Amino acid sequence: MPEIFNTLPWPPDISRPQGAKMGESYPPVQKVPLEGSKAQRLRFIVEKFTTEFSTKPQFCTRAPGRVNLIGEHVDYCGYAVFPMAVDLDILIAVGTNTTGKLNLINVDDSYPKFSCEINGFEIDKSCPAWYNYVLCGVRGIQEEGGKNEPFTGLDMVVSGNIPPSSGLSSSSALVCASALAVAHSHKLLITKEDYAEICARCERHVGTQGGGMDQAISFLATEGTARVIEFNPLRSTPVNLPPGVSFVVANSLAPMNKAANSYYNCRVMECRLACQIMAKQAGLAWKEYQRLGQLQKVLGKSLPEMMTLVSRTFESRPYSKKEICQLLSTSEEDLDKTTLSENTRHIEEFRLHDRAQHVFSEAHRVWEFKRICEAKNGKSVEELGKLMQESHLSTKLLYECSHPKLDKLVDLSEGVTYGARLTGAGWGGCMVAMVKEEMADEYKKLLVKDYFSHEPTANNKDISSILFSSHPSPGACIYEF
Repeated sequence: MPEIFNTLPWPPDISRPQGAKMGESYPPVQKVPLEGSKAQRLRFIVEKFTTEFSTKPQFCTRAPGRVNLIGEHVDYCGYAVFPMAVDLDILIAVGTNTTGKLNLINVDDSYPKFSCEINGFEIDKSCPAWYNYVLCGVRGIQEEGGKNEPFTGLDMVVSGNIPPSSGLSSSSALVCASALAVAHSHKLLITKEDYAEICARCERHVGTQGGGMDQAISFLATEGTARVIEFNPLRSTPVNLPPGVSFVVANSLAPMNKAANSYYNCRVMECRLACQIMAKQAGLAWKEYQRLGQLQKVLGKSLPEMMTLVSRTFESRPYSKKEICQLLSTSEEDLDKTTLSENTRHIEEFRLHDRAQHVFSEAHRVWEFKRICEAKNGKSVEELGKLMQESHLSTKLLYECSHPKLDKLVDLSEGVTYGARLTGAGWGGCMVAMVKEEMADEYKKLLVKDYFSHEPTANNKDISSILFSSHPSPGACIYEF
C-alpha cells in the first residue's frame, strides 16, 4: 500500500526564500506516516528514543539508499551517472540537549553507543565505525552550513534497513540523514543540491574519495523516475524508465566496506594518474588535472575518441610507481603530495589503460541508456539490457571490481532477464537485473533456488531484505510530529 504524506507548512522560525517552493529546492517537511512498514519503524525509534533519553524526539530525518542502473565508478572522474533511490533507508530520531554532547544510539545493539562533545570531536579514519558516518554529516554542516556559533548538543537514535556493505549506499545515506538532522535542528535552510555537495565532501573525513553520486540521488530523487546526475556543476535530470519492467536487486552477501581498505581509492588514483599522464603528453600542466572528464573537456574530444587516445597512450599492463614518475618527470615524494591519497601511497603498481578505458566506455553507456529510455522504441528494453551486460563485463575485466559471487548471480540471470550487472562499488555487494514485471517473482524464485539456498550466510535472513524488486523512490525528507 503506498504511503500518503501530508506536507506541512514551511518550517517555523526559518524564513522562506522568495519564490522557493516546498519540496522542490529544499528537503520536504512531512507528517509522520500513519501506516505501513515505515510507520512501524518510526514508532519503534521514537519509543527507543523516549526510553533512552527520557523525552520524545523533536523530529525524524530520512535518507534513502540507491541502486545505480548504469555508470559505475565514473562519478569521481567527473562523469554522469544513472541511479534511482530505493525504499530502503536510514531513519534518525533527533532531539536537542543542553549538555553540549552528541549522543548516538543505533537500534541494532550490535553497533555500540557513542558519545562525544559536539563542538570538539575528531574522526578516526583508521577505525571504520558506524558512528563515524554520523560524525561526517555533523562535521559537514559545521564546516559549510553557514552557522558561526557553537552547535547545540544533540541526541540521535538511528535505524537502517539498507544492508551494510551491500553496494546500496548505506553509509552515504547515514551521512545524509545525519547532516539533515543537524541542519534542521539548528534551523539552517540548505538546498537539496547544497546538501548533496556538502555530504559528498564531508564523507572524505572517513577517507572515501567518492564522486558524489550517492549523496546526490539521496537528496534529489523523485518518486517514479530515475535520474541522470551530472557534476561540476551538479545537475539532475529525471528520466522515465520503460514501462512493464522491474529492477530486481540481489545481495551477493559478499560484504565490502570501501573505507576499510584501499581497493576503491586505488581505482580513483589509477584514473587520476592516467588523466595526469595524458595531460602531460598533450602539453598541459598535468598537476592541474584530477579528473578524466576535466581532461576530455579541455581536449575537446568525444568519448569514443578518448577511448582511442587511451589505447594510443598506454599499454594494457601494470605501470610501476617509478615508471609513472618518469612519465611525469617527477619524484615519488612529489607524486605522494600532488596525486596519491594517504592510503594509496604504499601501492607500487597501477593499471592505467584498463581503468581509463572502463571510465570512458562506461560514461558513454550512461548517455546511451538515457537516449534509449527517451526514444521509447520497440527494442528499447533489449538495448538497455545489452548495455547493462556490457557494463558488467567492463567492471569485471577492465576495472576488476566484481566478485565471483556477483558474477554467478549475473550468469544465472542470462536468458531470464534483459540484462544484469553489479551495482555499487563492487568487490561484493549487490547485483541489479532488469526483468519483465510479470516475470519478477519467478526470477526471484530462480535465484533463491540456484543461489541463496546454497549460500550459508543466507540462512536465517529475511529473504526480502536481500532479494527484492525496486521502483524509483523519493529522496530525503524530514518527518515532524
